Amino acid sequence: MIPQAGTIPQQINTPINQNMIKDIPILKVEDLAIAVVPRLEYEEDHAEFWDTWLLNLKDETIRSVLVNSRGYGIINGEERRTTTLRYFWEEIGPLEAVKIEPVQKAVFDLANEYWVSFSFNDYLYDKKYVFVAGSLDEMNFTEIPFLNRKGVMIR
Repeated sequence: MIPQAGTIPQQINTPINQNMIKDIPILKVEDLAIAVVPRLEYEEDHAEFWDTWLLNLKDETIRSVLVNSRGYGIINGEERRTTTLRYFWEEIGPLEAVKIEPVQKAVFDLANEYWVSFSFNDYLYDKKYVFVAGSLDEMNFTEIPFLNRKGVMIR
């Protein structure tokens, strides 16, 4: 049935073909990490900001890389959300780190989420990395590859 102009079409209910679902491969994101790293003393605004990095730990280039970032949670009993920001790179080379964005220490009490999508070997991958509230702390530091610095990293 074709809806007439000015009318809202009813939702079409179609059964999901289970054979189609099982034919879609679900590939796990590997060799990719997000790291949040404090700035060095000589870097601008080092007392107020840390930087977020995307690390391609693969031996091959990834393409069409999109990162959505946002923060959310409760501060002083009040629900807070940051603006959702989007970043795009046509490609990130093998064993390469790229800076995503600065993170103000004031939002460390929020969950900081980075949703990464990219193409690799003709497959579109995506993964959500969430630094839970309070996790951006020196007690969670590890050595960050390529940067030769310590920070908090999720693989």
